[in-house]
Amino acid sequence: MRNAWQELAGLLLPVACAGCGRARTELCTACGAALHGAPVRPVRPSPRPPGLPSVYAAAPYENAVRAVLLAHKERGALGLAGALGRALAGCVRAGAGRPGGAGSLLLVPVPSARSSTAARGHDPVRRIAAAAARELRREGLPTEVLPLLRQRRAVADQSGLGARERRANLAGALELTAEGGRLLRDGLLGRGPLRFGRVILVDDLLTTGSTLAEAARAVGEASGAGRDPSVRGVCRAAVVAASPSAFEINRN
Repeated sequence: MRNAWQELAGLLLPVACAGCGRARTELCTACGAALHGAPVRPVRPSPRPPGLPSVYAAAPYENAVRAVLLAHKERGALGLAGALGRALAGCVRAGAGRPGGAGSLLLVPVPSARSSTAARGHDPVRRIAAAAARELRREGLPTEVLPLLRQRRAVADQSGLGARERRANLAGALELTAEGGRLLRDGLLGRGPLRFGRVILVDDLLTTGSTLAEAARAVGEASGAGRDPSVRGVCRAAVVAASPSAFEINRN
């Protein structure tokens, strides 16, 4: 119900650009260019957490891009999902490269805590992932979004934690659902109703990389990707934005 009110309010109330506040537009040309205007690049946090797959990002998490992501995530500006999804789609394309064998791309959103989803009234990463999948399918790239991961224990608030503390906070916190593990394993091995050529973990933001590393661990353990050579290396990651330092480090 809350989502319906948020979307209705967006139609009835005065609109301002989420990035800069310019009136009468949800996302102005300049702020859209900050989100979509630069080439997608690989990013690498330092220190790099063990198990982090290759990650691609559209823009540094600063200024207008930061404001747009926060407006969608925390203030219910749901109309921004399309623009954010297009940015994420470009990162997925870059991360997909040449998928290992025929099959669809599988986007696996990093899950939010249930309490956070309830407080926000929506799951921002799933919403952006769905928009990215629609964009990729329009381009003729078969893409599925499956929320296969879940939190199996509570974690502390990550804000204010350093890289080492974040890794400890998240260690063992995610798991694939039983059905998700079977579906993913069969899809990667070509035995199920869906066949996947590449698994792309998706999130809205990369800071230290600890969350994506934990997600990759959960996917690898439950799917058998760490043991079966035929599916090893199929996991990549894509995010809308990353810490500016992750871009700077990647230049060296």
